[in-house]
Amino acid sequence: FSRKIVGWSMSSRMQDKLVRDCFLQACGKEHPQPGLIVHTDQGSQYTSSRYQSTLRQVGAQSSMSRKGNPYDNAMMESFYKTLKRELINDAYFETRAEATQEIFKYIETYYNTKRMHSGLDYKSPKDFEKYNS
Repeated sequence: FSRKIVGWSMSSRMQDKLVRDCFLQACGKEHPQPGLIVHTDQGSQYTSSRYQSTLRQVGAQSSMSRKGNPYDNAMMESFYKTLKRELINDAYFETRAEATQEIFKYIETYYNTKRMHSGLDYKSPKDFEKYNS
């Protein structure tokens, strides 16, 4: 809807705990209604019984792309490309904690609140939501 990043989590390993934490963070901030559809790829972290149980507990429904079909997740792939281009590619982080802090600042104080998107009529996600709710 608005391209806003509503939940994120970082870890040195890609496990179901990582995506569960991210999903629960997003639910805590956005309070989605039952029936939410969550699009992901078929990674083991998304197909795990614990993650699928977490979705069911909040009334969300899982939707996964077919193998080799990345289009359902295109918005997130676009975000990752933008994050890398605008922050990560030219950065040097001393520690993982520093990288986490800088990514947090990028998402919460720039990407969601100030960065304009052509697909949102050149508004930030925050402004788009304000005028289209």
